[in-house]
Amino acid sequence: MSSLKHPLIQKQLQITDAEGKPHNVTLKVIEADITTLAVDAIVNAANSTLLGGGGVDGAIHRAAGPELVNYCRTLQGCPTGEAKISPGFNLPAKYVIHTVGPVWYGGERGEAELLANCYHNCIKLAQQHNVISIAFPAISTGVYGYPISDATDIAIGSVLQSLAKATPSGSVIEEVIFCCFSASDAAIYQQKLQAI
Repeated sequence: MSSLKHPLIQKQLQITDAEGKPHNVTLKVIEADITTLAVDAIVNAANSTLLGGGGVDGAIHRAAGPELVNYCRTLQGCPTGEAKISPGFNLPAKYVIHTVGPVWYGGERGEAELLANCYHNCIKLAQQHNVISIAFPAISTGVYGYPISDATDIAIGSVLQSLAKATPSGSVIEEVIFCCFSASDAAIYQQKLQAI
């Protein structure tokens, strides 16, 4: 499966997993509406209730339909840095992985570690559910105020680190899409990915 839009940049890397086995993974940056992507899983930058909100969270809940909020009630919220999974319902994606990013307080309250944990826990859940393709929004960079350049470094670095820690007990993720809402965010992701 792949996204509906052509990537602004696409990079194929070989990752060696925890058991020393090499795997190819394609990283892409696109500017698109994440709710339109036909991938195995999209990531929702949720609030701790998981019951919908503004930004990408609200867009995902609207596109998935009322079944999503009903299902999310059974998940009983999610702490910052953690992740939970639900069906995609009316979305093209099979799953929605909900994660709660940190609010930016200037970087003195463990925000970087919490943001990295969001990506690590999403990848871990994805592998447990045999996800081959996954799309991430720019977690915490909207109303939570995380600086986009720093958040992009953490996003790309954490995803690569998580894929390298993978064990054969889960799926091998072959495609990771960084789905940006704006051209300015996409340009930063593009620049950072080119530098790898």
